[in-house]
Amino acid sequence: MKKLLISGLLMLAGLWAPLASAISLDNPYVLVNEVAQSTFDRLSRQQAQIKANPEYLRTIVREEMLPAVDVRFSAYRVIGNQLNNTTPEQRDRFVAAFSDYLVVTYADALAAYKEQQLDIGTGSVAKGEKLVSVPVSVLETNQPAIKLEFKLRQNGRTGEWRVFDMVAEGISLLSAKQAELSGLIRQNGIDKVTLQLQAHTDKPVTPLERTQ
Repeated sequence: MKKLLISGLLMLAGLWAPLASAISLDNPYVLVNEVAQSTFDRLSRQQAQIKANPEYLRTIVREEMLPAVDVRFSAYRVIGNQLNNTTPEQRDRFVAAFSDYLVVTYADALAAYKEQQLDIGTGSVAKGEKLVSVPVSVLETNQPAIKLEFKLRQNGRTGEWRVFDMVAEGISLLSAKQAELSGLIRQNGIDKVTLQLQAHTDKPVTPLERTQ
């Protein structure tokens, strides 16, 4: 399970690359394919810099991933039914802390990068469809393929597609995080959970353990 999660995080990290590089957000299949390849290419090119300064991975995450992830939507899903019990200011602080938490999480996952290969599914979006799942296999030498599914949603106002969740062998990372944090928000309040997330971001980059 740990290997599955790490491989999934590696692929999820690979989904977001520089929007400045003319990557289209109007087709979820094209988005997944183009940005995954672009990000993994950058990881390969900059391994020397990453090894010299692992904290540089957080820069990569902030520059390459966050501009294309629907952080607010995901954060609100984590808050769940407690959303109406929070103020706009509390929600903004939580979204900011959740964003930083994602940076730390994916920086740790990227630290375990070892030239994985990707097999990305193709398809088309049906007229009026607002949610799409893109299948992906993570391939690694002498290891079984990891089957993943990426959830993307289309913003009703901008028409742009962005990733908001990943399902690894039937396990939703967003649902897992919601199960972990929504109860804490209900018990302790959103302000305390926000502080907990902020404290988590202060730790150094720690490569996630890779198990066979």
